[in-house]
Parts: sequence; C-alpha cells; structure tokens
Amino acid sequence: MTAKLTTWVIIASLTLGGGALAEMPKKNWTPPAYKMYAQTLSDEIMAHHPELWSVTFHGVPPGLDKVYTMFAGSYPDRIGNPDDPDDVDVIVHGISSVDPRWHRHDAKPKFVLQIPLRDKSGESVGLLVLAYKIGPELHMNERDYFSAGTMLRDALEAQIPSYAALFAAAK
Repeated sequence: MTAKLTTWVIIASLTLGGGALAEMPKKNWTPPAYKMYAQTLSDEIMAHHPELWSVTFHGVPPGLDKVYTMFAGSYPDRIGNPDDPDDVDVIVHGISSVDPRWHRHDAKPKFVLQIPLRDKSGESVGLLVLAYKIGPELHMNERDYFSAGTMLRDALEAQIPSYAALFAAAK
C-alpha cells in the first residue's frame, strides 16, 4: 500500500468511527477528588424527577478563563468534557434553547432544555441542561417542557449561594 493510500485509509477510519480517537472527546478540566456540591444537586434532581433522562451543569470552573465545561451531572464520565457552541451561547449570552430533537437519532427519545443557571441573588452562574423523557403518556408540549424546566431551575436558585459554592465539597 502506498503512503498516500495508507493516509486516506487512516483518515476514513477515524472519520467513520473506526478508531477510538474519534469517539473520545478530550477533557478540558479535571474535577477535584471530592464530591462537589453541584454533583449533590444533580443527584437530588435525578432522585426527585423521574421525568428526566439527565441533568448537567456547565460553566467555567473557578480560576480558569473561557474553559467552558460540564462540571457536574447525571453522567459523571462526561464531567470535564468541553461544552458545545450552543452551551457556550447560553452561558455567555443568557439565552435559552428549547430543543425538541426533531429528526435526531438519539438512543433515548428526549426533549432538551438549555437554560441559564442562577444563584440565589439572581446572578448568572452557568448553564443547566435538562433532558426530558418524551412519549404519548406524558402529554407534554414545548411550552410544558419549558415551564417545567424553568420552574425546576428557579427552585434550584435558592439552593445555590454562589458560583464558588457549586465547586465546594458536598456536606
């Protein structure tokens, strides 16, 4: 096999998912060894909201600049993964994203809501992503998901004294 053909085979393999490198996102942050308060909040949300597939917290960890990452959530193996551009838009611009996931091939059908996360003073402290289960038995539309998500987020605000508190050791 020529060098040029070998290069194309390697590129095609990685592009089509044939290599492990194509499947594993590079981490941009490593969480502390202790369980953070944000992770406790994530665990509590999942325990009390069976209508959710997942919840994740995103932002820039203290001491860093423009390192947007998932720092807590219901998929601990994803903690430290870099945020997507749409996540960063919510964090930087304070917008909300209501994503019904139309024509997506998700393993689990879901409705995703990305909303600004705030502390008890109302200060923006990052992003909360809520992935809701969908199905005819739930009788929910986009407005219902948005309302449920913002009510959950608003109730959460009272439990967040500050952004730094999210990264503190859980009590």
